[in-house]
Amino acid sequence: MSAPKICRRCLLRDLAEENDYYQSVQRYRATMPQNKRTPDEEYETRLQACRACPELDNGTCMACGCYVEMRAARNDMHCPKSQAAW
Repeated sequence: MSAPKICRRCLLRDLAEENDYYQSVQRYRATMPQNKRTPDEEYETRLQACRACPELDNGTCMACGCYVEMRAARNDMHCPKSQAAW
C-alpha cells in the first residue's frame, strides 16, 4: 500500500482520485441554497487565493482547519487569516 499523496498547494479537487472528500464538497455545494452559495466566478477566485496561500496544506486551511473548498462555497464566509485574502 502506498502512502497518501501530500500536496502543499493542492485543493481537494486536485486530489480527487485519491479520496472522495471532493465528491462530498461537490454535493454540499450543489445542495446549498442559492442565496448562500458563492457565485461560480467568485468561488474560483477564492480558491486561487487559497492556492497561493502558505496556509494551504493538502486541501486544508491550516489557519482554521477547514477544507478550503467548503469554506469558499458559502457566500457568508471569509478567509480566516487576520489579513484575509478574500
